[in-house]
Amino acid sequence: MNLKPLFVLWPLLLLSFGLAAAEDEKIEYGVSEYANTFQDKTLKQHHNRPSTADHGEFDELKGPFASGPEVTKACLGCHNKAGSQFAKNKHWTWEYKHPVTGQLLGKKHLINGFCTNARGNEGMCAQCHAGYGWKDEGFDFTKLENIDCLICHESTGTYYKTPNSEGNAACSVMFEGKPAIEWERVAQSVSLPSRNNCGKCHFFGGGGDNVKHGDLSSALFNPPKALDVHMAADGNNFDCTTCHVGEGHQWEGSRYQMTVFDAKGTGKPGMPRDTASCASCHGHEPHPKVNVSGLLLNSHTEKLACETCHIPEFARGGVATVTHWDWRTQGKLKNGEGYKLKEYTQGNGEHRATYKSIKGDFKYGENIQPHYAWFDGTFKFTTLDTVFDPSKTPVELNSFSGQPGDKNSRIYPFKRMLTVQPYDKGNNTLVYMHLWGNDENALWGNYDLQKAISAGMARFNKPYSGEFDFIETYSYWPINHMVAPKEDALACDQCHSSEGRLKGIEGIYMPGVGGSDLVDRIGLLAALAALLGVLAHALLRFISGRRRAH
Repeated sequence: MNLKPLFVLWPLLLLSFGLAAAEDEKIEYGVSEYANTFQDKTLKQHHNRPSTADHGEFDELKGPFASGPEVTKACLGCHNKAGSQFAKNKHWTWEYKHPVTGQLLGKKHLINGFCTNARGNEGMCAQCHAGYGWKDEGFDFTKLENIDCLICHESTGTYYKTPNSEGNAACSVMFEGKPAIEWERVAQSVSLPSRNNCGKCHFFGGGGDNVKHGDLSSALFNPPKALDVHMAADGNNFDCTTCHVGEGHQWEGSRYQMTVFDAKGTGKPGMPRDTASCASCHGHEPHPKVNVSGLLLNSHTEKLACETCHIPEFARGGVATVTHWDWRTQGKLKNGEGYKLKEYTQGNGEHRATYKSIKGDFKYGENIQPHYAWFDGTFKFTTLDTVFDPSKTPVELNSFSGQPGDKNSRIYPFKRMLTVQPYDKGNNTLVYMHLWGNDENALWGNYDLQKAISAGMARFNKPYSGEFDFIETYSYWPINHMVAPKEDALACDQCHSSEGRLKGIEGIYMPGVGGSDLVDRIGLLAALAALLGVLAHALLRFISGRRRAH
């Protein structure tokens, strides 16, 4: 027998087997969104405000309990105002009437550039609703025992939510092997919300770790100081509620209407603080006034948000964020099944899906330089009722206002997300899609966009022409978290140079950008004159103070 051909072919066979194995490692079948929010890996949080009660000793919480609503009834038996307070909270209503634009917003209504719409898909999406059992329009918002107290207050790390309705067979891999919830244990563990409570939903918005915001990821469960000076254990070790302050289950920090210029807080001890802003602690002149550098930096706060300099990059800490999402490619199958293709390895070594049959293609980014623009805190949204011109793209899902010279506006950092998503080609509007369910129209099972859009629009009696296409959209996500140590803040030349970060921003003059040497010199002289004036004023106040003292 002549074995020579085998010796020749053997390396090629090994190579082909190796490539096939490598490809298989990147492929994962089925749907496993939200199957792991890593909460069980996080550290026990300390609280800056120690509790005055040990709920483990309360007879009311000793049970037995067979469900979440039973626990809530026990909670409301003592906290008899909490239910009516929380019933007004966006975490319960998923609805917000914008005080400036008058738009009716919230997850209950909006379309986004990720999974597109929670409305109609509550069976899946309401895992992150602070309530029990919302799966369709029949959910009773007046039934206060449906409020989920545990999602915000339990501290064992063992509590979890599952979909409120059944999905397609491809979704059966979700939550397999989860242990039963020990209701008495989680009920007795309640305390003030920690970052674990907030993070298991807010760090995973949009369908995965840091998919949506860019500055909210699982890296913040236990961040080093280099990632976030406020949340690091060796930094301030803040919980989310340290900044997102509030009373009566209403707290600050919604992105629908933000406070860019905080006229309330000045940072003085004992003063009222009811805004989630940098100035509410640091004031409007946060840099030391004892040297020229501090004085110059303080002069920037009239035009720049603190975040612009102090969060030079987002998606840091080894967890990537999605920057591009293309729905056009959804629906590909392997061996007749939906799958994920994991071809992006992020900084912490974990593999991320670059393709999902249920969602299409993705691109990721890490350590991303923000997009900058003037911003006064007000967003206006493209809703389902907004008719747009498809020849003018990308369509902005949320545009914002702000301009130089406006006392409430500052130059602000954003994540800008690009999505290619379906729209109604006949009516020139965005569309709802029926994603979740164990029925023939659910996209996450049949991979048929036409059926999913038709069912999604029909469910809410919304007009649909019957013809869809795809359109590019932008969405803007303000960057507020992952505050770097001061030594890692933007250096002067990162803006004051010909190709600096703020190139193209209107309404500001920046020495050093290369416009005119003469103007630069005049500007520099003006700045030095102003600085000398401030120093002279300070010196005179010092001398007059000493004279009064004597």
